[in-house]
Amino acid sequence: MTTVALLLAAGFGRRFGADKRRVRLADGRTLLAASLANARAVFDEVRVVLRAEDDPIELGLPVDIPLVRCVDAESGLGHSLAAGVASLEECAADCVAILLGDMPWLAESTLRLLLQQATAQRIVFPQHDGQRGHPVLFGRAFWPELLQLQGDEGARAVLQAHRDAWHPVVVDDSGVLRDVDTPAALD
Repeated sequence: MTTVALLLAAGFGRRFGADKRRVRLADGRTLLAASLANARAVFDEVRVVLRAEDDPIELGLPVDIPLVRCVDAESGLGHSLAAGVASLEECAADCVAILLGDMPWLAESTLRLLLQQATAQRIVFPQHDGQRGHPVLFGRAFWPELLQLQGDEGARAVLQAHRDAWHPVVVDDSGVLRDVDTPAALD
């Protein structure tokens, strides 16, 4: 079973009030670099989805990270997700893990547990305190629908259309629910 991770980081952080991807955490890394480090610790291949104009060095990304440029990033998360999945067209992976660039507190053990549950026919996600969290792993069977996404809804429609394929994994990791939408979320 091969899974590729897509780290979505083409958003504009409007609720945050600035480019949150560049915010420095206590350890000196950018928010985006910390989120990427978590993904790279578990997934053999990680691609980062950025806006067309982004400078990956300024965002604290290593030079060897594969980038996907989303020219329609202004139109919303759906476009970023579709651009990322389109980059996998020639990839032999069975599954794609969709991670968000503003979630640096995911436990490595959680990512490994989710990865173990992935198949080409499942939609795997963590559940903490009864809430669905991130990342979400989509088997290859769902990629054609992910390619069609637009707007700012992300993959919600794909999730709702395939409840029978859901494979929730209960985890004791609040990091699956903790993203950074406002500066207060960094406290």
